[in-house]
Amino acid sequence: MRRREFIALVGGAAAAWPLAASAQQSAMPVVGMLNPQSPGLIPQFLDAFRKGLAETGYVEGQNVAIEYRWAENQLDRLPMLAAELVRQRVNVIATTGGAPVALAAKAATMTIPIVFGVSEDLVPYGLVASHSRPGGNATGVNFLVAELGSKQLGLLRELIPAAARVGLLVNPKFPITERTMGDVTAAASVIGLQVDVVRASDSREIESVFGTLAHNKADALLVGPDAFFVSRRLQLAILAARHALPAVYNVREYAEAGGLMSYGTNVRDAYRQIGVYVGRILKGATPADLPVVQSSKFELVINLLTARALGIDVPPNLLARADEVIE
Repeated sequence: MRRREFIALVGGAAAAWPLAASAQQSAMPVVGMLNPQSPGLIPQFLDAFRKGLAETGYVEGQNVAIEYRWAENQLDRLPMLAAELVRQRVNVIATTGGAPVALAAKAATMTIPIVFGVSEDLVPYGLVASHSRPGGNATGVNFLVAELGSKQLGLLRELIPAAARVGLLVNPKFPITERTMGDVTAAASVIGLQVDVVRASDSREIESVFGTLAHNKADALLVGPDAFFVSRRLQLAILAARHALPAVYNVREYAEAGGLMSYGTNVRDAYRQIGVYVGRILKGATPADLPVVQSSKFELVINLLTARALGIDVPPNLLARADEVIE
């Protein structure tokens, strides 16, 4: 081969390398992750999501990319962030943090598959036709937190039998607040407890709520389900300790942050399932054929250190039923 021909051949191949590399890069599927919180607040949930992806053969940075969008607790930003993901033509959008996030994604696209993680039934919202046959471009996981208020109240009564007045903290902006209030107040009337409903939707209101509870001489506190409250779990645990107010929560992350007791869905496993569904869709499944998953893993976590600090003797039978005791 002549020298000139060799140089031309090598030069042509080199020119093609960037195009080949670009084609490989563009071939990597992209998942959009839309969440109402801040990125540093739920690292354990994101790890669980990535674990679910890995179970289907996808590893972030190797054969799948993830575009993250965080609303920083400003729900009015969700439509804009969802539209950004649609413009980027992601292959799947994973929405976590409740119905407003899923609905923002649904409003932005009728074609890109959506895998949601929510704590309420989305059939009335029209996001899915039914749990068994979602139809359309959305499916996901229902955490079933709204239905657990009566169970949490029962555990609170078991832990503190003398309690007569319980505060119920809810976020008026959270879609299932009314349902939670109805469930808890109905259960409280059965066991003879008085419930004082207090509301907060930002950190300043959370501070003032504890002053109200102290003024009302509440014996204990039940914190309702809400992604914002989870993001403020350390503040809630500190205020509960400062006011010597026993409190029960709905996810283990509260107890890990110093809260007294939690009972509810294993949210990490739910995030793992979201990752599994995203991976299955990337492999060719359609949301219409994937039924909405109802959470089946529930856990009771008791922080014995906090109980001792509050002067509470946890009944042995309650400790025996706990999935985890923090000491």
